[in-house]
Amino acid sequence: QVQLVESGGGLVQAGDSLSVSCTVSGGTFNELTMGWFRQAPGKKCVFVAAVSWSGKSQYYSDSVKGRFTISRDNAKNTAYLQMNDVKPSDTAVYICAASALYMPEHASEYEYDYWGPGTQVTVSA
Repeated sequence: QVQLVESGGGLVQAGDSLSVSCTVSGGTFNELTMGWFRQAPGKKCVFVAAVSWSGKSQYYSDSVKGRFTISRDNAKNTAYLQMNDVKPSDTAVYICAASALYMPEHASEYEYDYWGPGTQVTVSA
């Protein structure tokens, strides 16, 4: 079965940059739409960003647009989320997700088939 594992989380200061990664195994990575979601304590899981199988199309939530960049390296079966100018409000568990649908609704968690355990990102003021 497809498995996703995130890495790269940690503690950073507001205004800093951080990159988290998601490595996929057990499936054909090139055929998967990849997404990032995040969940802060006591809050629901929300969409952050998504990238198409080709990497040519990227989608972002309004809260991160202009600061975060999603990308993928199909040769490494890995998706990335580059976070620039981070804010304390970015503090959350960042969760990687994958969809085997041809054209999923990228911002909907219900369109994703596989989920990683998440990696903690904490931004101090």
